[in-house]
Amino acid sequence: MIGVVLAGGLGTRLGAAKAAVELAGRPLIAYPLAALAASCERVVVVAKVSSDVGPLDVERWDEPDEPRHPVAGVTYALERAGEPILVCGADMPFVTDEVLRELAAQVRPDVAAAVAVSEGRLEPLLGVYAPSALAPLRAAPADQPLRRSVEALRPAQVDVPRAVVFNVNTREDLEEAARRLRSG
Repeated sequence: MIGVVLAGGLGTRLGAAKAAVELAGRPLIAYPLAALAASCERVVVVAKVSSDVGPLDVERWDEPDEPRHPVAGVTYALERAGEPILVCGADMPFVTDEVLRELAAQVRPDVAAAVAVSEGRLEPLLGVYAPSALAPLRAAPADQPLRRSVEALRPAQVDVPRAVVFNVNTREDLEEAARRLRSG
């Protein structure tokens, strides 16, 4: 299984490229990369050609510039990988290798996806996608929210604590993540 960090977003609300922004002395992308490296033999970053992901010690796959939608990163990674992928957003600093392993353990021939759920909310940027998810995700309406597209897959659901799926979208989120890291 290939670990995939999705880093193709613009970071508009944050005011900077999410992947490269610094959190506690490290690029934000370093946190999910480390968790995936502990869970997968191979880890890649999927980003737009123009995405600033900073220097990487892993392979980078450049997805097409359009459409600008998270489903594009997932489908591109599935096409390129040709096998199940374990996906994490570049803006999720508190993902653990334990949660990633639990998601990976859900892979079975009859499961197109297994996705994290926290407090009843599906978190599609933290999940495992099998090649059988590719056609339905490609067929999803271009303007449909990713959550709805993934719900249509009827994914296996893995309950995770809210802290694990905390993501950095704004400067306030970045400050909150730094505070959480300082407090342990």
